Amino acid sequence: MNTNIEDEGEVNPIKLFGIMLPSMPLLIFRLSGTLLRFKSRANRAGKVFKKELIDKGIDKKTATELTEIYLQSSHIRKYIQVFN
Repeated sequence: MNTNIEDEGEVNPIKLFGIMLPSMPLLIFRLSGTLLRFKSRANRAGKVFKKELIDKGIDKKTATELTEIYLQSSHIRKYIQVFN
């Protein structure tokens, strides 16, 4: 019986890391680009939202507070904390 052969279904974390290591820089680059686009679009939407609130007669202070609440869903940190 050969002890060097791994059982089926078991994954060696070191081998898995070695396989993934070459693709990590590209994955990180793509993910950061996606996150930056997401945040940029959320900020633009927040500006439009605030402008519309002010145009409809809501004072600037309340519009700012409502916009902050509106933009809370775009905070990436909250999404990451859900997965930890």
